[in-house]
Amino acid sequence: MPHPGPRLVVDHLRRSFAGRAVVDDVSLRVAAGQVTCLLGPSGCGKSTTLRMIAGVERLEAGRIAIDGAEVASPNRHVPPEARSVGLMFQDFALFPHLTVAENIGFGLKGDRGVKAARVGELLERVNLAGFGTKHPHQLSGGEQQRVALARALAPRPKVMLMDEPFSGLDNRLRDGIRDVTLDILKDEGTAVVLVTHEPDEAMRMADEIALMRDGQVVQQGAPYNVYNAPVDKAAAAFFSDINVIRGVSRGALTETPFGAFLTPGHGDGAKVEIVIRPQHLKIDFDRAGRGPNPTPMDGTPARGAVLRARYLGRESLVEFRMEFDGSTLTASVPGVFLPKTGTALWLMIRRDRCFVFPAREAAA
Repeated sequence: MPHPGPRLVVDHLRRSFAGRAVVDDVSLRVAAGQVTCLLGPSGCGKSTTLRMIAGVERLEAGRIAIDGAEVASPNRHVPPEARSVGLMFQDFALFPHLTVAENIGFGLKGDRGVKAARVGELLERVNLAGFGTKHPHQLSGGEQQRVALARALAPRPKVMLMDEPFSGLDNRLRDGIRDVTLDILKDEGTAVVLVTHEPDEAMRMADEIALMRDGQVVQQGAPYNVYNAPVDKAAAAFFSDINVIRGVSRGALTETPFGAFLTPGHGDGAKVEIVIRPQHLKIDFDRAGRGPNPTPMDGTPARGAVLRARYLGRESLVEFRMEFDGSTLTASVPGVFLPKTGTALWLMIRRDRCFVFPAREAAA
């Protein structure tokens, strides 16, 4: 009978090196068939967290349980091979002297017929039927990745741990391989913890994102919520470029050259930062002689001069030097829009898509 609770429970993990906490009070819950992504910059503690779940790193404090059975605590350490955990890394770690079938079947228990049936099943699942007699050097990067996935899934692990597994693939292959991998993991009902430093990968694959910084989870939730309700300016900036407008709160409002913004809860006289993503900084084409009138949600237009414009395929990025204070703001415009340097245009802000945070004083 399946365990009724989360397949993987991680409670208050802590690990230090040379007296510095690299993982500090990290907790996770991952259900069967769920993908949780540990997202953050290099050195934030996400790979160390993964290694503690795998059992290759001992924890100092906290607890890890799989299907309700404790596998790690300060007084208990179940070895990796006894945890029902599968591992996938960016270098695939295939044995070059073994065939594809032998790689997938490596470590499988049971008689020869049972192992051969499982290997054949997985070759079908990863679209590599007929590749069993080949060796890794005869495969493309994408094919090697699928062999690594099949090998990790072969013993039917309860938890799959993936550390930057797609970073060795070129961009042309990556999206397709991610989708195949995700479909198979969901079908197998495996609880997945994926480590990545790429926000796009986390948004594409995760059911839940745990954003890490300095050894701690600073925000956790569904991708939509983490992206659209960032906990602070750094969280917003991790997912995309941002524009920042500074002001001083007066009552529940902050006046800016783009009009007044609601900033309740920050206190009268508090310095605040209004954060806007480039796609929510709009060009007022009406003042340029075309397009619709601005809506009340767009606030007051402000003028800036074009510094540079770049076409990126699906969009154009246009940087402006703003007249009101000389600051630089960037707008993302769908399609081709390449105004000449020095062109003066009016900009508006989608007020309903802004984030307001307390201003952080610069370090001395």
